[in-house]
Amino acid sequence: MNISGKTKIVGLFGYPVEHSLSPVMHNAAFANFDMDYCYVTFLVKPDLLGKAVDSIRALDLKGVNVTIPHKEKVIPFLDNVSEEASFIGAVNTICNEDGRLTGFNTDGRGFMQSLAEAGIDVKGKRVLVVGAGGASRAIGYYLCTTASEVCLYDAAAEKAEQLALHLNSLKGNAGVIDSATFKKAAFISGLDIVINATPLGLKHDDPVPVDASLLNNKHTVCDLIYRETPLLRMASERGCRTLSGLGMLLWQGIFAFELWTGKMPPVEVMRNALLSV
Repeated sequence: MNISGKTKIVGLFGYPVEHSLSPVMHNAAFANFDMDYCYVTFLVKPDLLGKAVDSIRALDLKGVNVTIPHKEKVIPFLDNVSEEASFIGAVNTICNEDGRLTGFNTDGRGFMQSLAEAGIDVKGKRVLVVGAGGASRAIGYYLCTTASEVCLYDAAAEKAEQLALHLNSLKGNAGVIDSATFKKAAFISGLDIVINATPLGLKHDDPVPVDASLLNNKHTVCDLIYRETPLLRMASERGCRTLSGLGMLLWQGIFAFELWTGKMPPVEVMRNALLSV
């Protein structure tokens, strides 16, 4: 990579960011196109988020991705927010146009594209989403317009209730599952797709977010974590079709790349870069 005075900088705001695979896939795409861009990570402490956003303008960064824990809290610091990101209440991509910062959310589209690429059809399906945070809002925005029913579960029931109320303004097919129902075999057996949208599985000693003993070969099990988790491994052993979050990571990055550059990136180059890590 040849860094010069003309090199355009994009990157990632998060806390932490050391684990991120985004630099690998984006820099591979820039190199493939021989584009004078460089993607780097920025460790942004929560109390310095506003100053970090100001630095996008001050340093004339082309844009940044935004990850945990800043996706929701970054919105007040932006000049504009897309309709989709505004509804979701979270931003994962910022574009800088002459000092005006616009926030977008490519997570939901990225997830749906990863499903389509894997041949997983959500239309008319009964879907369980575990977790009611920013990731759930992003994928729920799309799921509730295609699935027959979106069941939401979160240990903090109030969060799930707020999300269901929000999603129901789109279609009215989101409902909250209480902890007793969540553990019943009859409820789980009536599902088509189970999605883990919590961080459980990132650490080796995390509890499994769904009772895998209740799963069977009629279920498709997805995890937004972009490596094989204990949940996916157990689900696979029980004959379930499984999908990790690697495809979502890839496609949200592809859509962010398009926003920054106006170009469709080399999908397979980015995919191979992720798989090589």
